[in-house]
This record gives sequence, C-alpha cells and structure tokens, in this order.
Amino acid sequence: MRARVSWTLVLAIFLAFPPFQRERVEEMGFGEILGMERMRVDPALTQALQSRWDTEATAFVFPWGHMIPSLEDVSRITGLRIYGRPVSGYTYPCYHELAERFLDLPVERKNAGESEDEYLERLSKVSWRELASEPGPQADLDLRHFLVLFLGDAVHCRFLPLLEDLGEVGGYAWGAVFLAHQYDGLSASELQTSTSGFYPFLQVWAYLHFPALGRGDLLRPGLVPIARRWDSHRDTSHLVDQLECLQEAIDSYPYLDVVWQPYLGEGDEGQPWLVQACPYFGRSVWLHALNLVLPLHLHLCQCSLGLRQSAVEFLVQDWFRRPSRSFRGLHDTTDWRE
Repeated sequence: MRARVSWTLVLAIFLAFPPFQRERVEEMGFGEILGMERMRVDPALTQALQSRWDTEATAFVFPWGHMIPSLEDVSRITGLRIYGRPVSGYTYPCYHELAERFLDLPVERKNAGESEDEYLERLSKVSWRELASEPGPQADLDLRHFLVLFLGDAVHCRFLPLLEDLGEVGGYAWGAVFLAHQYDGLSASELQTSTSGFYPFLQVWAYLHFPALGRGDLLRPGLVPIARRWDSHRDTSHLVDQLECLQEAIDSYPYLDVVWQPYLGEGDEGQPWLVQACPYFGRSVWLHALNLVLPLHLHLCQCSLGLRQSAVEFLVQDWFRRPSRSFRGLHDTTDWRE
C-alpha cells in the first residue's frame, strides 16, 4: 500500500475544522507548517537533488563537497519541533486494518478542469459537513483521521498507535522524525520520479542554499517559518529539459555562490519552537523514528569545508540518556557515554 494523500486534502480538512480542533492541532506543534501557503511542486528540482544523494554517506554529493538538510533547516523552514520525547514503540507487521479504520473518511478527487482553489474550496465544504462541531469521541476520531493524513503515506501507519492518547501527540520530536523519513525517502530506489514526504521542504532548502539556480520566488519576505516566504518559479518547459538544465547548472554552479549559512541574519522573534531547538543546531546526531535509525553526518559536511564541530555541552532530560549499544530518540554522536 503506497497511496499518497495530497497536501491540498490535508489543508482542506484543517481549514474545515472548527476552532477548538484547530487549536488542538496548533498545540501539538503542527500549526506553523499548516499555516503556509500552497506551493507549486517542482519535480525537476527534487529529482535533480535526489540524483545527488549518496545512500552510504547519507548526504548530497555536489562538485564542491557534501551537504545535508539539518535539524536547523527543519525548524526554520517548517516550524516543526525537533525536541521532545523519542518516537518509539511497538511496530506491527501489517497496518491495513488500522489504516482502514482510521481513514474512514470520504475522499473527493479533483474534477477535470477544476482549479486548485476550486478544489480546495470544495474539499473544505465536504469535510465541514462530515466533521464534528463539538468536543467528544467523534471529534477525537476526526482529529486522528486528520493526523494520519497529515503524517503521510503508508509507511507512516507505524505511528498510528501513538495517536491513541491525543494529549501526548505534541510531546514527540516530530521534526526529527520528519528529517529521518526525508532521508529515507531520498535513499529509495533511483527508479522513483519524486521523493516522498513534504515536498516544499527540499525545494525551499535548495532556494536558500543555491539561489543562483533561480527555482524559487521570494514572494513574502519576513514571514516565519521560512517556507511561507517562497513559491516555486513557474517553468513551462518539458520536465526532461528542465532536469537536464538543472543537472548542468549544478555541475557548473560557482562554489562562491553556495550559501552555507543562510540563517546568519535570522532571529528567533515570533518563533518559540526555536528556543528549545537551538542546542541541537550544528551537531551530528542520530535520528530515530521507531525502527528507523539514520545518522545526520553534519561533521562530514564540515570536513568538506575544512571545518570542525565545536564541543558544546547542554543539559538533557533522563529520557535522552543513551543505553549501551542502542539509540533512543535524538542523540549527540560527539559524546559517547555508556
């Protein structure tokens, strides 16, 4: 089962929620990413990036060195929390029954000739008729439906058991989980024509680091999180031609035009999710999402630049302490303690 639910449907249900439900979603830490404008998909850009992904190094390999999306990128671009309890628990061999039960909502498909705005408005009206208007068991079920759609495709059904207690959902480090699955999607088969996950993240990441590619339009300066500022540049040429031009542009991209630290001029005003996240910026860590454990080799990118990671100590809670030879949540790889 590999069906993907469109971002338009996720936004439609969120917009159709009564105020008390939207407040619950915002308290869980998902309000920022759901508050962004719809962005055009740029399949040529995501395919060009995926072709540069080295699964063994878990990093992009460019002519000038290694680069990776980091936890700071996740925080600043999406507004998702990268701190919190590790996403851990029992995983089931099959999720079909759970998925069918949790996704028991009518799904309206886009009609021929219907614009995105018309589609969004129609979906919102349909969702509004189906959603509970007051708190209660049905409202809890509605919220679980929405969270399953929001979290993504079939592989994310592993997170279904974590939605049993809705009051605990906001305490997990969903931003770290998001990055782990972004890496996992990039490491998928080369036969795939696109990456899984929240596509605006990689697009905005490329806009910030490679501005000379000209793939993004800065339409709303100053908004946070940063994904709200951008839209993809409209390119009407054939996808194959776009991809060929992009590959050539990356191969010849001027090293001095690469923006290694795009957030130097950014503050944290109006971004409370950054306060607790800052200690994790600029560090090599392990990303843990249930049985998926992937390294964030920030030091590899720093070595490409001739830099070194500084030794920085910060306080951690007990549930971040690392047992011997196992990984629980988000851990610093520069300080191995038994």
